[in-house]
Amino acid sequence: MVSEMATTEMQPLEILSNVFGYSEFRLQQREIIQAVINGKDAFVLMPTGGGKSLCYQIPALYLNGVAVVVSPLISLMKDQVDALRLNGVKAEYYNSSLTGNEARQIISRLHNDDIDLLYVAPERLMHADFIGMLQNISLSLIAIDEAHCVSQWGHDFRPEYVQLGSLRCVFPAVPVVALTATADLQTRKDIIERLCLFDATTFISSFDRPNIHYAVVDKHKPKEQLLNFLSEHHGGSGIVYALSRKRVDEITKMLVDAKINAASYHAGLSDKVRSQVQNKFLNDDIQVVVATVAFGMGIDKPNVRFVFHYDLPKNIESYYQETGRAGRDGLPADAMLLFGYGDIAIARGLIEKGSNQEQKRIEIHKLNAMVSYAEPLTCRRRALLAYFGEVSAVDCGNCDICLNPPDKYDATEDAQKLLSCVYRVQQRYGAKHIIDVLRGSHNQRILDLGHDKLSTYGIGSDKKQDEWGCLVRQLVHLGYLYQDVENYSVLKLTEMSRKVLTGKEILFLARLRVKTSVKKELKKRALDLDYDHVLMDRLRILRKKIAKDDSVPPYVVFSDSTLMEMAFYLPTHEQSMLKMNGVGKHKMDKYGSRFIEEILAYCDID
Repeated sequence: MVSEMATTEMQPLEILSNVFGYSEFRLQQREIIQAVINGKDAFVLMPTGGGKSLCYQIPALYLNGVAVVVSPLISLMKDQVDALRLNGVKAEYYNSSLTGNEARQIISRLHNDDIDLLYVAPERLMHADFIGMLQNISLSLIAIDEAHCVSQWGHDFRPEYVQLGSLRCVFPAVPVVALTATADLQTRKDIIERLCLFDATTFISSFDRPNIHYAVVDKHKPKEQLLNFLSEHHGGSGIVYALSRKRVDEITKMLVDAKINAASYHAGLSDKVRSQVQNKFLNDDIQVVVATVAFGMGIDKPNVRFVFHYDLPKNIESYYQETGRAGRDGLPADAMLLFGYGDIAIARGLIEKGSNQEQKRIEIHKLNAMVSYAEPLTCRRRALLAYFGEVSAVDCGNCDICLNPPDKYDATEDAQKLLSCVYRVQQRYGAKHIIDVLRGSHNQRILDLGHDKLSTYGIGSDKKQDEWGCLVRQLVHLGYLYQDVENYSVLKLTEMSRKVLTGKEILFLARLRVKTSVKKELKKRALDLDYDHVLMDRLRILRKKIAKDDSVPPYVVFSDSTLMEMAFYLPTHEQSMLKMNGVGKHKMDKYGSRFIEEILAYCDID
């Protein structure tokens, strides 16, 4: 096995090439791997699709003993173990999905040093009997994946993760690696403190995912907007996120009625149904999965071409992680978010249902940051990166703001009307009420309050509610209005308001945007190969057949990017096939000849 190789400087690179089929390390992988091999603790912050898993998988194969990997989701464990096994790695998972006999066999293999990596859930790992068993075997390292779950500031806080802090004391000589793709500064500090990784080397990679095209549009007719978006992604694999189970099921029905192969995925479904949906999605038998933002799917599918947020996520971390499920193979992908004013109130209502006051305060803070992200007038990617403390000096050229700058107009008069209305209602009401007054609504509340007698009543009847909502958000984002989230989100004037109201400042703001598509001119990247599309289709068909025979997802056999390289370079013998990224020796022996035969057969046709 790889783990029995003599220690030389080149070993990690040899493992990368021979086992995983890649010729060079990415980002900070080499430095992280070397630190762990040297016995040091490490805190790793690396974007989704950046190759975090290799940072502990390669040391696990290099070092003697078993590597224990803490993972929060059973489905994700299975995906990772399946992929490792196809690369010839002795990997297993230990969780509630196993039968008693299967669990006993794994424990026996652990004692016989016959497992390289063992994936386990935190609650199972921290059981006293399991800890006692691990103390009697040789451990190479402990990897804590999705480490943000340990922090109250993290977007997916899980109480069972808190116990993991004792691992540093129980196994003082075993290196501990904490890994996450989403953590702001406060969350990072919390992770290190809670896991007692005070001497850990910190590795922070860029959060940028340049292959993802980010776009946010005002929610106008969401069902129509979604269907239009999907028509531009015909046949592509994607995820649609919505806030509630009811809405998820409504969207799924609409898509199925529109002849789109879609299925729901949320906590209200049985484990069996969720498992079936996930497996069909992973196997490319379902095109679109519609899921609640509050329920993680735990997928590791590299060829997701788009993520569509039907509703506003509660925080930027969730948004970043969910959009990060697109384009993990490095190929172009789309992230579309519909932003409606009503979504803010719904998200806030969900947060208010919690009983922990401190947690509610934290979540309200993060919701406000999400709202601010959705309304920038500058590069979308720069705003996203800035949240995580990463400064970008230039616009990305691959977001809706960069590719299709918003149409701006002199909004001074409209702003004056709106700010005056806020003043006339004594700064005691929220945006919806302000807009109703401006548009001259006859609802009973306005009549009861006598707000139909105000000088600002009906002066904005020429504009739609969505247009006024867009103006409200921009004035809040730019600081001309303050939204008091602790007081039912009432709107209040700020010092900046005075200049606009007195005519001393002219405001040019963006008009309402309702389109779900923008002209995209993506920068040329290495993976943008001018490959043979007919051959690519044939290789996909072969891959799916092999995957079905082996009962694994197609991407576990070879990724789309690997097939693209094959369809471009036309490898016709073992040496040339091994040069394709993602083709290691084990996969070459298992699958290589069949793909070579397909390429040769295709070339003979031409």
